Amino acid sequence: MPVQDRIKDYSQLLKPNLSFMVVFSSVIGYLLAPHTQFAWKEVSVLFLGGILVTGGANTINQIIEREGDALMKRTMNRPIPTGRISTTEAWILAAIAGISGALLLGLYFNPLAGALSFLSYLLYAFAYTPMKRVHPIAVFIGAFPGAFPPLLGWVAATGSIGVGGIVLFLFQFFWQFPHYWAIGWVGYDEYKKAGISMLPSQERTSKFTALQCMFYSLILIPMAIVPRTLNITGNIGMYVCIAAGIFYFASSVAFYRKNDLQTARRVMFSSFIYLPTVLLALLFDKL
Repeated sequence: MPVQDRIKDYSQLLKPNLSFMVVFSSVIGYLLAPHTQFAWKEVSVLFLGGILVTGGANTINQIIEREGDALMKRTMNRPIPTGRISTTEAWILAAIAGISGALLLGLYFNPLAGALSFLSYLLYAFAYTPMKRVHPIAVFIGAFPGAFPPLLGWVAATGSIGVGGIVLFLFQFFWQFPHYWAIGWVGYDEYKKAGISMLPSQERTSKFTALQCMFYSLILIPMAIVPRTLNITGNIGMYVCIAAGIFYFASSVAFYRKNDLQTARRVMFSSFIYLPTVLLALLFDKL
């Protein structure tokens, strides 16, 4: 196989595009920590370590889900289902990427940052991924490693978890539920074919999923006040976060009222807008 094709396949396994948002939130968490300034070296190391850890976890995800991936249109051409890369080779890639990324973060920043990144790697790969085929609680399990990135950035900067790190963790934690459930609702048929259980209600016609989206997005509105109370951000950052929370909640309300594909997609796209808006608003109005 030509080298460029092999590199392309490795890229599909590591999913750098998907990993970018994860690493982006870690960098924001790092910059929001007290007494930190933007420095190319630190940000680059954090970025590289995050890409490696997340890419390793993504690779294990594709190894475990290879049979289901072969049944879905959007995933059937991935390197493992098509046989372009063997599971053994994928395991080696996943181990090298995940372990080297965690070691890089631990050695360059502090041991807690390395341990937290490796815990995220293990939870995503070996708890969240296999549970997706068993029970919808997988979304709850996956929300923990999914919310670690901004906390990881905070820990990399400070060497401790801290209240500020926990607040950033909670923002990303609660954000994930409407995000993943909207994706699960939109792709319901394909996920069902692959045996993946994503929705809190196994009946797509039920409004329970939309009701849960409303609940979790609603939590994010009063939470927007907390960073201002802790002097992490200023008034403008707080107001932008409140407005973004209302926007996210309004999309969930529309989803509950109509319970159709269009409003489910609206929640999904709202989630893509919400998180970067909130993180950047907190950062640009940092006190």
